[in-house]
Amino acid sequence: MKNTPFTAKHIALGAKMAEFAGYNMPISYVGINEEHHCVRTNAGVFDVSHMGEFILKGDKALDLIQRVTSNDAAKLTNGQAQYSCLPNDKGGIVDDLLVYCVEQNKTYMLVVNASNIEKDWNWIISHNTQGVEMHNISEKTALLAIQGPKATEYMQQLTDMDITNLKYYTFTKGKFAGIDNVIVSATGYTGAGGVEIYFDSKDGASDIIWDAIFKVGAPHGLKPIGLAARDTLRLEKGFCLYGNDIDDTTSPLEAGLGWITKFTKDFTARPILEQQKAQGVTRKLVGLEMVDKGIPRHGYVLQDAVGKEIGVITSGTQSPSLGKAIGMAYVTKENAAEGSDVFVMIRDKAVKAQVVKLPFA
Repeated sequence: MKNTPFTAKHIALGAKMAEFAGYNMPISYVGINEEHHCVRTNAGVFDVSHMGEFILKGDKALDLIQRVTSNDAAKLTNGQAQYSCLPNDKGGIVDDLLVYCVEQNKTYMLVVNASNIEKDWNWIISHNTQGVEMHNISEKTALLAIQGPKATEYMQQLTDMDITNLKYYTFTKGKFAGIDNVIVSATGYTGAGGVEIYFDSKDGASDIIWDAIFKVGAPHGLKPIGLAARDTLRLEKGFCLYGNDIDDTTSPLEAGLGWITKFTKDFTARPILEQQKAQGVTRKLVGLEMVDKGIPRHGYVLQDAVGKEIGVITSGTQSPSLGKAIGMAYVTKENAAEGSDVFVMIRDKAVKAQVVKLPFA
């Protein structure tokens, strides 16, 4: 397993560690519920240094991004970011990602999922027919997500950059905790507000920034948070997790990601997705709330009232904020309407659930 620059700190803090995407990552420190509520009501720090970062440079960088991603990156100006995906040749999803516009038409940073770094790099390389300069900076880039309603208040104390007023899906770059060339962005994955901090982990920068963050935040209740709470937080907001809710076999239209699929430009699998949009999808990703007692888990089969298989659970949990079991699932379009009753097969028992509108909270 690989380590992040903060692995030793997690272990010293008593975190429950486990392998995730090839990295030794903190799953929880004191418990999912407590960590979840800390982020929803105050602020918490996630080590997400396992994520991948690519730099694309040159006059044809935007052209390459436009051809391999579904969203329209031409709309981005300096300091703006965008959620997008990499469609494969069959209309599935290679990965979902963030596109950061560092210098319009010249320099971009792509942030990809940890488990897909090599796959994404090879996919983009295979489409780089115009000599775009590409750099995989994943190994040397540290990334902390400070999330929660109090996050920017605490972090503002460490920089002269105006991050208190940083708009959603924008970023800025400057000095943070005395470290130069730090990117601070507002593209969080928890729905609780906050910022993400990207920086080169060389020369002890990781220790300096980690210690500074907790020096200003810990007296006010800022805590380290594990990946388990990150999962419950993102699920309450209906955010997709690659490998669970989206993958190489799911299309962005099925996943409710039509809003990042722009047919105003040419991109991989555009004809397939255009046809799918015209004909309508046969299944949809929906939210579910359990009516009867039980927790929907990834891979559980869904049935209708007469026992016909109609779908499968992709993500599920007991929601700390709502106090009820929730999940996401692909279901046939006939069963996807809000208010529809479906049945989750839990240990060979049909447990009633209802389709609800996303997000849950």
